Amino acid sequence: MPAHRSKGTKMHLAVVVLWCVTVSSEALNLNDLLERVSMASDKLHSLSTSLTSDVGSQLPPIFKIMRPSHCHTSSLQTPNDKEQALNVPEEELLSLARSLLLSWSDPLAVLLAEAHNLVHPDKSAILSKTKDLHLHSSSLGAGLEHLIQKMGPQSQGIISLPYDGDVGTDKNASLSNFYFLLTCFRRDSHKIDSFLKVLRCRAAKRPEMC
Repeated sequence: MPAHRSKGTKMHLAVVVLWCVTVSSEALNLNDLLERVSMASDKLHSLSTSLTSDVGSQLPPIFKIMRPSHCHTSSLQTPNDKEQALNVPEEELLSLARSLLLSWSDPLAVLLAEAHNLVHPDKSAILSKTKDLHLHSSSLGAGLEHLIQKMGPQSQGIISLPYDGDVGTDKNASLSNFYFLLTCFRRDSHKIDSFLKVLRCRAAKRPEMC
């Protein structure tokens, strides 16, 4: 019973923190808001990298080959590197970051649901990190909404790419598919982080930050 209350308390605190971050974002100027969402995106990418490493520790190398073209977001045209991102209009970069994040709403829900049944020696830690990943994604999404309001209607165009897959029921295949989905998210979270950092350095008028 105490453990149940502890989990409930942690979730309540997480929701309160998310609410406070969302509300306080409304009062921030553009530079401060960009700084905040950049920190959030950096945390999200770091968490996705850590979680991918944890899950992949139980997979042989042959199952860890990255297949970007199989990711459900592969059809979205985005800059391939920072140099290309620097030449993309600010509103378009923000729209791309938001489109990528929104396209992960359903897949992250799948990962969270499947983490409960994952066959892995570090299942508890993986489940905890998956919950954190879901929460941080929501927090970043709220920050991007406020950022879009400040940058104007030109950044409001989005493309949300559907996801209708799952990780399967076979325990070996499900672990491999879980890992693959994470590698796709890690790839996209890196893009989101890069785009937001480019926006931050432009707004600060400090090219060295780019």
